[in-house]
Amino acid sequence: MPKRHRPRRGSMGFSPRKRARAETPHIKSWPEGGDTPKIQGFLGYKAGMTHAFVVDYRPTSTTSGKEVIMPVSVVETPPLKVAAVRAYKKTFHGLQTTGEIWADKLDPELSKRLPLAKKERKKNWDFTKNADEIRVIVYTQPKLVTGVPKKKPEIREFRIGGGTIEDRIKYAKSILGKEVKINDVLKEGDMIDTIAVTKGKGFQGHVKRWGVKLLTHKNSKHRRMIGTAGSWHPNWIQATVPQAGQMGYHQRTEYNKRVLKIGENGEEITPAGGFPHYGVVRNSYILLHGSIPGPAKRLISMRDAVRYQRGVKVEKPEISYISTTSKQGA
Repeated sequence: MPKRHRPRRGSMGFSPRKRARAETPHIKSWPEGGDTPKIQGFLGYKAGMTHAFVVDYRPTSTTSGKEVIMPVSVVETPPLKVAAVRAYKKTFHGLQTTGEIWADKLDPELSKRLPLAKKERKKNWDFTKNADEIRVIVYTQPKLVTGVPKKKPEIREFRIGGGTIEDRIKYAKSILGKEVKINDVLKEGDMIDTIAVTKGKGFQGHVKRWGVKLLTHKNSKHRRMIGTAGSWHPNWIQATVPQAGQMGYHQRTEYNKRVLKIGENGEEITPAGGFPHYGVVRNSYILLHGSIPGPAKRLISMRDAVRYQRGVKVEKPEISYISTTSKQGA
């Protein structure tokens, strides 16, 4: 009798499915930059979703060039502040820091994250002479956001890409200690990647976590469990066996999200009654095509797309209507 084909249940691509080590997403890789230097990432707070009437910009779509309804995600993006500039050198063991310089004036809220210098230090930029990569340390300003109860700043490191290394150093000097806005990093029509920690669903069983079939009603002991934990040998439970455990609260990256709109006044995008579980958007905002990971109020990392074809002409999407009807009870 030929062996029956039994495809395994669930993807092993993200195993082990344990909780994320931090709620603030971290970025491991960066794309190459363009002709002019700029920061290749930004941070924002997920407000919620709505829909918009947009002319379909996708050339291979069946509705290309026609006006369609698109689901859009709203991310509030208050300005980031540049706290420090850090240089790296490529070595046999990977990137190694050659030095860093911190800004003189930092927000007192930053002391909740790290100890601040009590006096100004002399700035010596010699550590950038042999640098191969320049990055900046930025921190958020949650005090500007009404929808987020946590007012402790988050600190992240972003790469400066584009131009020569001398241009990047000059650009880093110009923004040290200053605010960086979303318009300085992205423009309408750009393609980006979103990195965030997904909704946490706690400890879940085999069926919900992996999607295995229910056992038959003739099984007298249980239905929502696996039929076997594996073979006799090897005499341990293998990692491919679906088991109960943590579900959700994993860091995930979604690639190639189109920036549909960047606005300065968030109140023009806020629906009647505010976004559920978030409230009113009061700062600058960004509209992204489709959904992004995480619940409302979660911090979202955005970076230049790493899997998108370079050299493609970016055009500003045509938006005729953005829904601001109430989302309460939706």
